[in-house]
Amino acid sequence: MTSVMLWYPPHYSRLVKAMADISKKCHCKGIRSCLICENVAKGDETACSIDQCIWKYCKNCRKAWSVLSDSCSTHLGESLNFDGIVIVEDFINPPEELAIISAIDAIDWKPSQSGRRKQDFGPKVNFKRRKLKLNYFTGLPAFSKALVQRMNSLECLKDFQPIEQCHLEYVPERGSAIDPHFDDSWLWGENLVTINLLSDTSLLFRYNDGEISHSPDVSVSMPQRSLVIVFGAARYDWMHYIPRNVITSRRVAITYRELSEEFQGGGDSYEIGQKVMGIARTYQGKAVP
Repeated sequence: MTSVMLWYPPHYSRLVKAMADISKKCHCKGIRSCLICENVAKGDETACSIDQCIWKYCKNCRKAWSVLSDSCSTHLGESLNFDGIVIVEDFINPPEELAIISAIDAIDWKPSQSGRRKQDFGPKVNFKRRKLKLNYFTGLPAFSKALVQRMNSLECLKDFQPIEQCHLEYVPERGSAIDPHFDDSWLWGENLVTINLLSDTSLLFRYNDGEISHSPDVSVSMPQRSLVIVFGAARYDWMHYIPRNVITSRRVAITYRELSEEFQGGGDSYEIGQKVMGIARTYQGKAVP
């Protein structure tokens, strides 16, 4: 019998090890992916990347422009009204940012989909069955008490009472991204409030009315340490997403969500809403396992 010598590429053993480690490191499901499960080189933009016409949002004139310049008077090209965005720059200062990141990194991160890591403070939710579990919900973390008070000093957030807080970490090494989606509206109310930490990035929007859209996507700049509020048309008519090619360095997002009308006064789920609110306001929470 003649023996056959098989040839393996120089990187074969590394490839086999990487594939074996995927199940341990990657938590992508379905159509979602990251650089780990794609086994592609850093910087590849084949998935979750910008792939169509993008207009840029101007926070001063509250319009998206095909050509954005330094001032509203010199924007060029076409524009469209884009309602439902408020940007508060320098919502926190650099020492506060470092203190918050230190507190967050002292908590165990959980792997998530599309190359992200997460920490959750809120009720466990089954959105399909519309069920809540409060077993592990112990409140929002202590450092958020001062941040929520500061939010309430803003006229647009004076009545904002968050009951859920989510931390998402994005890094270019994992190809972190999040696909176009609508946030749930059964449990969560109108205002989605995010504090953007560690790096500048962009939040993109894609119009979706259930039919094929010919509208351009809209890119909203999120400066480091800024607070961004998404509400109204931007919340309910436009899906939002973050493609991997806008993540150039580590980014941590803290997103706060409030209760929907169903869980507030007069709503069918008012009693459970009051219970959730009471837990959230303790500000003694630990991340949900």
